[in-house]
Amino acid sequence: MSFGRNPHVAKAEAEEQKALHARDTKAAELAWREAARQWDRAAAKADNPKQEAELVAKAEAARARADGKPVEGEDEGASIPKELLN
Repeated sequence: MSFGRNPHVAKAEAEEQKALHARDTKAAELAWREAARQWDRAAAKADNPKQEAELVAKAEAARARADGKPVEGEDEGASIPKELLN
C-alpha cells in the first residue's frame, strides 16, 4: 500500500491507456467508462477542492470520450478512433 498517494489516479490512468489501445469500440467505451469511475473515486479522496475539481473534470472528459464526443482542448487521437466508430 502506498502512503500519501491516491491509488485511484493510477488505476484511472491505466484504464485510459487501455482505451487508447483498444481494438474495438466496445472495449474502448468500457475502458473510458471505467476510467471515469476511477477518476470519480480519486476525486472523492482528494485532499483539496482544486485537485477534486481537476479530477472531476477528467472524469467528465472520459465519459465524453466513451460517448464518442470530442473533448475540448484535446487532440483527435485521445478519443475513440473514427475508423472504429462504424
